[in-house]
Amino acid sequence: MEGSGAGVLVCVKRVPDSTGEVVLTDDGQAVDGRFAGFTMSAHEECAVELAVQVAASDGGEATVLTLGDTDAVEQLRAALAVGCTAATHVVADPQQLGPADVAREIAAVVRDHEAAGRGHDLVLLGNDAADSGDFQVGIRLAYELGRPVVNGVTTVSVADGVVTASGDGPDGHETYRVPLPAVITILEGGVEPRYPSVPGRMRAKKVQVEERTPSATPAGPSRVRLSLPPPVASDVQVLGKGPEAAPAVVDLFEQLGVLAP
Repeated sequence: MEGSGAGVLVCVKRVPDSTGEVVLTDDGQAVDGRFAGFTMSAHEECAVELAVQVAASDGGEATVLTLGDTDAVEQLRAALAVGCTAATHVVADPQQLGPADVAREIAAVVRDHEAAGRGHDLVLLGNDAADSGDFQVGIRLAYELGRPVVNGVTTVSVADGVVTASGDGPDGHETYRVPLPAVITILEGGVEPRYPSVPGRMRAKKVQVEERTPSATPAGPSRVRLSLPPPVASDVQVLGKGPEAAPAVVDLFEQLGVLAP
């Protein structure tokens, strides 16, 4: 990488926006985003912010990577607009890629960049895939690269060749210190992702995105199908109609404590 600091690679995925109603494709293999729009997950937004912070504090470079179709360049531009300085796009049909395929392709990028003098000492990913619920990529990638891995943390810092990662565990707050190079998966909540500025968006449009094809034929996902939980039942109480409902509305407000006694 350019500079003397640790090179950071942050991996993002184009996923349907889950803030609205979640709809599955007819075959149950994916979330249908045609009507909801697309974004990156909140975990990955925080991973991007941490990548930019680590690179800035350590004099390094933050590179963003995605595997997806041609539309996924939108998520790369979003990361570039908030501080990443380089982008790599492995152009492929995301529905044909399983977790092992994704980990293999990320590892191939890391190795090729290292051979070209752009080492990525730290690789950050979202803790899980927002659309398919896969929690496997970070661990598979660490095994592929022979690196230590820490999962599900919210803050990351680098100093003297060591990455410190912290987050809430089952028994309280936990802190891990592992040597670089390393793989870390991020949960939202530890940092506030920044919003892109107009100059940031303009700079992002000018960055030349590196395009790659997959290094091997994908094995594909092994899931049977996704399923949605049943809708949560809700109770509706009709207080009345017209002026006759006024006393019941007042009684309800008193019960809720919104009226002074």
